[in-house]
Amino acid sequence: MVSVEIHATSHVGRVRKGNEDNYLVLNISGSRAWTSNQDAGEFVIESQTFEIDDNGVVVAVSDGMGGALAGEVASKMAVESVCEKLLSDDIEETLTPEAYDYHLIAKLYNATLYANYLVHNQGRSDAQFQGMGATFTGIGITPRGVDVIQVGDSRAYLIRHDKIYQLTKDQSLVQQLIDAQQISPEEAETHTLKNVILQALGAQNEIYPVAARLAPCRDDVLLICSDGLSNKVSAAAMQQTVLENRDSLQQACAELVKQANENGGEDNITVVLTKLSGETLPEPNGEDVQLEMIDMGNIHDTADQDTAEIV
Repeated sequence: MVSVEIHATSHVGRVRKGNEDNYLVLNISGSRAWTSNQDAGEFVIESQTFEIDDNGVVVAVSDGMGGALAGEVASKMAVESVCEKLLSDDIEETLTPEAYDYHLIAKLYNATLYANYLVHNQGRSDAQFQGMGATFTGIGITPRGVDVIQVGDSRAYLIRHDKIYQLTKDQSLVQQLIDAQQISPEEAETHTLKNVILQALGAQNEIYPVAARLAPCRDDVLLICSDGLSNKVSAAAMQQTVLENRDSLQQACAELVKQANENGGEDNITVVLTKLSGETLPEPNGEDVQLEMIDMGNIHDTADQDTAEIV
């Protein structure tokens, strides 16, 4: 039996007046969902523990953008519409037996497309929300694997044993420039176009989420966050904080938010920590973490492999 321990929080930061971030914690079998309470005046950490069944558990982070309240509306629509679609979609009925192992990533992918459709239409039909959008980085966990979906630049990390790996690649202009070797990662940190992202829910009529699968190991900790954390706290500091608080990931959550605020807190800060436990999970073998890049157009033909970046 595999179980997950989840701790999620979202903080307005030290500068912004409102919180345009949101998170999702969803137990599909129990039809129970938690999102950020953006009206809460106090700092709240949502903590849940579930046993994992074939239906799975989903955690996600969404960072909204747009004028006035548009960003807040976009991220709220993103997590709520993804949740709604995941609870109502019977996509497994249309999958071949060979593809059934990927039913949750298929549902999460479709739910992301559905959220894009809703946010995009809302932006087109209501002038006050014109141009709004939201990042979306989600993780679905079943006994078969850990599935990752990404749109935008909210990040997913894996902390395994004594290393931290970045599972996602920012869909941003500066990342594109880094890949083209036009700027260095160090130059990207202070680049004037650092906040320009290439994909967001609602910003375009069509989006192309990146999908990948990770084989889990015992005591893996998955960390997903908005750039309010990743821009202010290094991957090494995230890893150290989690390892120093491995017996209290709730405290690790609080410490990460505290560090982001101490380093400026100019943006909203959202983090979700998920720890996997269970005797059926293998021990880490010390090898590089391999990501299975999933072609959603042909879900049972997953030919590409990628190595997660150690950061």
